[in-house]
Amino acid sequence: MNARQKRLFEEARKKNPDLKIPQDSQLAPEWSEDDLALIKQGVGDKTSRASQQQNSPAENSADAGGEQSGAVVTYFEDKGFGFLRPDSGGRDVFFHISRLTEGAATDLKPGARVLYELGMDRTGKMAASRVKIPPPE
Repeated sequence: MNARQKRLFEEARKKNPDLKIPQDSQLAPEWSEDDLALIKQGVGDKTSRASQQQNSPAENSADAGGEQSGAVVTYFEDKGFGFLRPDSGGRDVFFHISRLTEGAATDLKPGARVLYELGMDRTGKMAASRVKIPPPE
């Protein structure tokens, strides 16, 4: 308990003398292994939700995206985000500069080839979770 919580508790105890200090075990939630894995993974990337973990490990890697290839459609350097067009077709995929793991931001020009993994952004929408610019051949 921090100082503020203690002060609030003492004020509440004046109104109700039978009030007991809550034990730490009451405050700590029961975390499952899936919850801990999401916490370790980070807030913005929710690629391995519990519903997906019921699949076999091979299916999980496919559902979580796996590495895909595509090209940069647009990149707004001043905003730090852009869109990728998958080689397999379909909708363009949002990406944020913070997800660039290999390569330089200056290489993110329209038409530039990229490798990426699909995930979800912090709002739950599909987005690139890891973006790499492959070395020139």
